This record gives sequence, C-alpha cells and structure tokens, in this order.
Amino acid sequence: MPRSDDQQPVSWEDSAIRAAYEQYGVEGFYQRFGSSYRNPHERVIRATLQVAVARWDLPLDRVLDLACGSGEVTLVLRELGCAVIDGIDPYTHQAYAERTGHAAERITFEQIAAGALAGRSYGTIVCSFALHLVALSRLPALMTQLSLIGAALLVLTPHKRPQLRPEWGWRCADELLIERVRARYYQRTYELIDAPDM
Repeated sequence: MPRSDDQQPVSWEDSAIRAAYEQYGVEGFYQRFGSSYRNPHERVIRATLQVAVARWDLPLDRVLDLACGSGEVTLVLRELGCAVIDGIDPYTHQAYAERTGHAAERITFEQIAAGALAGRSYGTIVCSFALHLVALSRLPALMTQLSLIGAALLVLTPHKRPQLRPEWGWRCADELLIERVRARYYQRTYELIDAPDM
C-alpha cells in the first residue's frame, strides 16, 4: 500500500491498489502514482485480449486504447498485427510512453463526453480496467460519444459493471470470462449516416 509520504510501493498488488483508491480516491491515486502504475492483472489481460480478438474477429485497422495505463493492451495489439493504435490516458501517459515508445494523449473521460474526440474513426475501441470506475451518471454521455467514433467496443473489467445500455449507443454481442476478468464485446446500435452534400 502507498505510504503516507506518497512514495510508490515496490510493486502494485490488487489489494494495494484498492487500499490506495480508498486513501486517495481513484483520480487522486492516478495523479500521484500514474507515472509508475502497472496493472497487476497484466497476464490475464493479455490472455483475455488474445482470445477476444480471435473469437470476435475484431477490426484492428485502427484501435483506440482508452485509459491505456502502462500500455498492456497496446503491446498485445501490436503483437496481433495492429499498426495504428491511439493511446489516451490523462494520468498514466508517462508509464505508457516508457513501455510503448509512443505518447498517450492526456484526455479525460469528461472531455471525451463533451466531444473531444469528435471526427475520429476507429474500428475498435478497447477499454481495460477503467469503465467500472466511471460514475454511472457520467456513462451515458461518454458512451454516446464513443459510439460516434467506433464500430466495436471491447471492455475488459474485473467486475460485472459497467452494464452499458443500448440507448447509449452500444449493444452487448457477447461476453467471455477468463480468471475473473470479463471481456464484453459491444457493437454500435446504429449506423452512422454521412451528411448529404449541400
């Protein structure tokens, strides 16, 4: 568990992270320790992502690694042949850059909900171990904005939440569970229509 002087622990364990969330709050934890953060579930995230991509034939032409952490998803996606990956995380961008060699954009969920990614297009959006931390009241706007830029959404979560709703732009097509990590495959509930030329 992080010490009171805000020094990071030697290694991150799941129980230490939960205790630090309680001590600092989720945002405060990542503000203090984001540059050194490593997801303690990286091994199972790797395995789950490999199975999910193969099982659902997810489009890997251009992927958004949302709440990209220290790059655990990006590294696996590269191994699976994805060449264009945009990482976004306002707190762990330093850890991401150190592991992947690429910069992560420092955009928050609140900024995304307000349209910060408007005009972009992704075959797949992957969000690993983050959406369950978003307040339910903030999910509709965030998910609606994501549905405007991505055709497929893969959510990796250690919980049953979040449960995304079709009115937010996403329909759960399938789910798998590997060692207590859930992968939910969502498809956009509508097709985007190009505006007619004027």
